Amino acid sequence: MAVDVLVVDDEADIRLTLSGLLEDEGWVIATAGGSDEALRQVIDQSPPVVVLDVWLEGSLLDGLEVLTAIQKERPDTVVLMMSGHSDIETAVNAIQDGAYDFIEKPFNADRMIISVSRALEAGRLRQENAALKAQTHRDWSLIGQSQQVAALRGQIARLAKVNSRVLITGPSGAGKEVIARNIHSQSDRADAPFIAVNCASIRPETMEAALFGEETAGGIITPGLLQNADGGSVLLDEVADMPLETQAKMLRVIQEQTFTPVSSANQISVDVRVLVSTSRDLQAAVREGSFREDLYFRLNVVPVEAPALADRVDDIPILIDYFIERAAASGQPRRILSSNAMAALQAHAWPGNVRQLRNVVEWLLIMAPGAVDEEIGMQALPPDILKEDPASLLSERRTEVMELPLKEAREVFERNYLSAQIARFGGNVSKTAKSVGMERSALHRKMRALNIGPGGEGAAADSDEDGA
Repeated sequence: MAVDVLVVDDEADIRLTLSGLLEDEGWVIATAGGSDEALRQVIDQSPPVVVLDVWLEGSLLDGLEVLTAIQKERPDTVVLMMSGHSDIETAVNAIQDGAYDFIEKPFNADRMIISVSRALEAGRLRQENAALKAQTHRDWSLIGQSQQVAALRGQIARLAKVNSRVLITGPSGAGKEVIARNIHSQSDRADAPFIAVNCASIRPETMEAALFGEETAGGIITPGLLQNADGGSVLLDEVADMPLETQAKMLRVIQEQTFTPVSSANQISVDVRVLVSTSRDLQAAVREGSFREDLYFRLNVVPVEAPALADRVDDIPILIDYFIERAAASGQPRRILSSNAMAALQAHAWPGNVRQLRNVVEWLLIMAPGAVDEEIGMQALPPDILKEDPASLLSERRTEVMELPLKEAREVFERNYLSAQIARFGGNVSKTAKSVGMERSALHRKMRALNIGPGGEGAAADSDEDGA
C-alpha cells in the first residue's frame, strides 16, 4: 500500500506517538529513525509528505541536510520540519530551503493534523501541476497532409462539438492517443483535465482502485483517475485489456456518470467524457466472451480509425522533418536524409507505425556516420529496416545478378526499383510515374512486362488510387 506520510525522528516514542495520531486519521504512515533510512524510504516509496525532525542526533545528516537531499531527489515531496529546540533562525532557514511548514515540539495534535492535511493537498497539487507541465511541453499535433489525415482532422472537428463517446481503433503506434487529445483540446472541455489510462499497464487487481478510488480504514477516500478527470475527458487506452468485473462498473459510469470507490459505500458523481481506444478487434473479443457486448455498444457510438503509416506514405517525409526539428530543439544535430534513404523509408512496411518511425529518426540522428552537414544515406538506415524490407534497393541477390546476362540483370534491377518506388507512393501509379520520370501509360506497360503492380512485385491490379 502506498505511504502517505513518512515520519522521521531520532526518538522512538515520538515516532510511535506521531504515527499513531496520523494513522487514526486514515493515513498510511512509515517511520525512520535516521537520515540514511529516511532517504532510502523517500527514494523507494516516494511519500508525498515527510514530517522531519531538525536535529536527528546520531545521524550522518541533520534534518536540514536531509531536506536538501529530498529536494534534489524528490522535488515534489512536501516536507514539514519540526523541532523542540526551534528558534526564528532555524525556522527561517527551513522555509528558505524548501520546507512547507515548521512545527514546534511538543506539537499540538490538532495543529499537526491540519498541517499534514494541508501538506497532502499541496503535494497533490504539485503532482497535478507537474503532469500538466509535462503534457503542455509535449506536442500532440496531428502531423501530415495526406487525404487520410485531412479526413481525420474533419472528423475530430465534428466530434469536438458534441459529447458523444468515441471508439478509436487502429494498429499500435498509429496515433490513437493523439486523436483523443485533439478531440479533447478542441472541445469545450479543453480547460479541464485530460487523463489517459493504459488498461494494459495496470494490474487487474488494482485497476478498480486506480479508476474509481479507494476508501481507507480511516474513512478517507483517495480519488481515482475518473474523479481526477471530472469536468474533462478520460481515454481508456487498450480497453480490451480491462477485466470483465471492471467493465461492469464502467458500464454504470457511462450510463449514469456515477461509481462507488473500492471499500466504500459512498457514491461519487462525475461529469466525464469517455473516449476509448484499442488495437484489437473488440467484436472478436465480444464473441470470445472477454468483452461485454453491452459495453461495446455503449462505447462504439462514433467509431474513428487511426490509419496505419503504410497507408499514408506521403506523410513520411513530413513526419521525418517534424521529428528532426523536435530532436534539434532538444539539442540533437539537425541533419538531412538523402533521397535514396527517404525512398527506402517510404517503401518500408512500418509495422510499428508512427512510433517506430520516430524511433528510427532518433536512432539515425545519434548513430548515422558522417558530419552534421552530410546527408544520411540509405546505407546508414537501421539493419532491421534494410534486412526486412523486401522492396529495398539493396538486393540480397546482388551476387546472383552478377552472373546473369545483361538483359535479365536489367529486369531484376527494374523490378526491384519500380517495386520500391510503387511501395514508396502507396500504390499510386501517377505519383510513381512522375517520380521516376516516365509517362503514366509507359509505366503501366513496364509494370505489365515485369509482372508487378501497385501492391509490389507480383501484384496484378493496375490501380491509380492514392494509398496515401
